[in-house]
Amino acid sequence: MIEITDLKLTHIVDQRVLIDGLDLVINDHDKVAIIGEEGNGKSSLLLAILDPSLIERYIDVKGKINIHRHKLGYLPQTLDEKTKELTAFEYFSMIDDLYEISPKIIKKYAKELMIDDDLIYSDRRLSTFSGGELIKLELLHILLLEVDVLLLDEPSNDLDLKTLDFLENFIKNTDKTVIFISHDERLLEACANKIVHIESLRRKVKARATVYKGRYSDYISERRRSFDIQDKHADKERSELAKKEARYRKIHDALEHDLRTVSRQDPHTGFLLKKKMHATKALEKRLDKQKQDLTAYHEEEEAIMLGFKKVKVASSKKIIDFKLDELKIGDKLLASNIKLEIYGPKKVAIIGQNGAGKSTLLHIIKDMLVDRASYMPQNYDEKMDEDIDVVHFIKKDPTKDEYSEIRTMLGSLKYKDDEMLHKISSLSGGQKAKLYFLKMIYERKDILLLDEPTRNLSPLSSPVIRSVLKDYDGAIIMVTHDRSLLEEVADEIYELDQDGLHKR
Repeated sequence: MIEITDLKLTHIVDQRVLIDGLDLVINDHDKVAIIGEEGNGKSSLLLAILDPSLIERYIDVKGKINIHRHKLGYLPQTLDEKTKELTAFEYFSMIDDLYEISPKIIKKYAKELMIDDDLIYSDRRLSTFSGGELIKLELLHILLLEVDVLLLDEPSNDLDLKTLDFLENFIKNTDKTVIFISHDERLLEACANKIVHIESLRRKVKARATVYKGRYSDYISERRRSFDIQDKHADKERSELAKKEARYRKIHDALEHDLRTVSRQDPHTGFLLKKKMHATKALEKRLDKQKQDLTAYHEEEEAIMLGFKKVKVASSKKIIDFKLDELKIGDKLLASNIKLEIYGPKKVAIIGQNGAGKSTLLHIIKDMLVDRASYMPQNYDEKMDEDIDVVHFIKKDPTKDEYSEIRTMLGSLKYKDDEMLHKISSLSGGQKAKLYFLKMIYERKDILLLDEPTRNLSPLSSPVIRSVLKDYDGAIIMVTHDRSLLEEVADEIYELDQDGLHKR
């Protein structure tokens, strides 16, 4: 059991409270999902559970976290560059007493992870493994440490559909306690038996953490239902109060009229009218008290507001006629005889196993289209200058009018004025993803090239992005393994393998 009591996490630089008063009990074998919008402190919570000293440089941690005698294993969102340059053997050699671990144990975990146990002795650098292979190696590394609690930060990022299925089954079936962050709604629904929802309300000045015992879809339904009931109560109370205030105003105005017109020769009537007015004033105070005690309307984190400007793409217009004899990375041949022809505002998805060359192919298509398309890479650092602020990422040298327009657009993403001056380097992965969408909206191109566009978005933001892409009037070519995105947005799906692109 892990017990968290009255936990408060505060960002030291801007004193923004990320989590306030969180009480959470995690029982053995629980599968706990942490959800919330980007930048709300999900990863900080995971690291606070692992070891509060890891975040003390930028997060003030108050409250109690008792892990008792549990041994924790942590899988980060991404490996640092230094670790990526290690060979698999060097990486596993970091485990103390590696050679004392029974080969049977190694084979057991390798079989559970569906990988070859000989990989731990490989001289391949970690940077050369696909996303799916790498996460399995990381999980094997953690399991060999004989931990009983797994802390997984966005484990579904960069996985192909087959590996996503594996990860889902692994989390569901492992006998270990799992605390994980994920943007994948299907993964949340299939695996989690407890939800921790971190929110930032009132323009990021109030933090709220909700703990729900049950499935993700039940939480979303229950949350919506409780909000609806609360709002109906609030509406009813305000309606009844409005009727009382109208009656009060009618009585008050009538008494005022009578007091103005009562004859000075009739002091008794005047006295009675003043007495009634005094009683009426008392009623006004009671109504004011009722107004203060009204049921509040529900509070929830404001949804992002995005929408592409209308573009015109005729259905007969040839968007792309692409042919490539060989797709290579260095001397390695990934695929041959690739053909892709798109007419009109089609939304095309490219899938394939990790390492098939999907991102490389999309990059080549981008270079071919030159300035006709807006491009969102999988690796944000590829196109982001970490030292500029968010406004100048959207437009390098904006005019006064452009600057004002961009700030208005950033407001639609719930950026406060001071946050618009933050450097790119201070943003979370999800915040960077939203900025890319904003940049593409600003560029107003009629072709979008998207490499895993929802990989860093929360499960609450992803439905908005899917809706925006579905309504986009131009053409889309996207690499994705987001199962909801494939179902709701893609008109055509192509799979990339060694023999080229094949329509599914």
